[in-house]
Amino acid sequence: MKPKTIKITYWILTSLFALFAIFDGIGGVTRQQAGIDALNMLGYPAYYLTIAGVAKILGAIGILQTKYTTIKEWAFAGFAFQSLGASASWSYVGAEPFPVIFPLFVLAFMFVTYFFWKKYEQVKANAYFHTNSYTK
Repeated sequence: MKPKTIKITYWILTSLFALFAIFDGIGGVTRQQAGIDALNMLGYPAYYLTIAGVAKILGAIGILQTKYTTIKEWAFAGFAFQSLGASASWSYVGAEPFPVIFPLFVLAFMFVTYFFWKKYEQVKANAYFHTNSYTK
């Protein structure tokens, strides 16, 4: 794949994932009724919506920022744990397949985003190396 294609794909995937996380986070922070109903079915307290919502918004910011790679890694890890936890929670209460599988689709999309981030970092490193190397 060409470096420009990798860069464009990375930013499209990252933007889509971050937008999804932000909208989901806003829904949690504002305690939308659908979220409250879902948490009641799962047996979690309603205040968890606020905690998870703030975490999702901060995670999206962490994924969008380009300066601190450790923060980005932790944000991706947090979304992975959240997706696995959501899927497991729905599974344990005997939910229909969609609520169990949907978080795994989100996780798969996140892994593709993560993969393109790592590819993009390689492209940037190679470009830096080639522009700053000296030949004798």
